[in-house]
Amino acid sequence: METLEIRGVEMHYYSVCKRKLWLFQHGLGMEQHSERVEEGKVLHDYAYGRLDKEIEIGGEAVVDAIDEDWVREVKISSRMERADRLQMLYYLYLLKQNGIEKKGLLSYPTEKQTVEVGLDEAAIQEVEAAMQGVRQIGSGTLPKYRKLPYCTKCAYRDFCQSGEIGEEEA
Repeated sequence: METLEIRGVEMHYYSVCKRKLWLFQHGLGMEQHSERVEEGKVLHDYAYGRLDKEIEIGGEAVVDAIDEDWVREVKISSRMERADRLQMLYYLYLLKQNGIEKKGLLSYPTEKQTVEVGLDEAAIQEVEAAMQGVRQIGSGTLPKYRKLPYCTKCAYRDFCQSGEIGEEEA
C-alpha cells in the first residue's frame, strides 16, 4: 500500500482525535506553540543520549532513536499508549517496506516504563486500515467537535471549543 505523504504524527492524531488530524492536514498547525510539545522536546533531548536520534524513514517519518535491533519513540506519558503504539507500528511498517526488520520500543522515561511493539500480520492490517482512514479524514469535511479526555492539554483546544457544542451538550 502506498504510504506517500502520511507522517507518523498523522497516525498518532488519527488514533487520538479525527478533528485534530483534519486541522493538522489542512495546515492549521498549533502544536509549535504548545507547552506539551516543548516538554516533549526537552525530554527527547536528554533521554537516551547515546543513541542516534531523529532518523528519517523514507521522507514520511522521523523516529526518535534507532539502533541495531530497535526503533525507539520517547514519550512524556503513557496516557496515549494506543496512539503511540499505532505511530510505532507505522514506523515499523515503513521500515519493512524498505526491507528493514526492526522491533519497536515506546519509552516513557518519566514513568520508568518501556513497552515493546512488534509488527505482525494483524498489526500490518491495522496500519493499512489506519492509513486509509487518515486519507479519508483528509479528503472529507471537518469532523464535528467531540469533547475527549485529551482536550484539556490539546494545542487545538481553544479553536475546537470556540462556539462549538460538544456531543454531550447537544
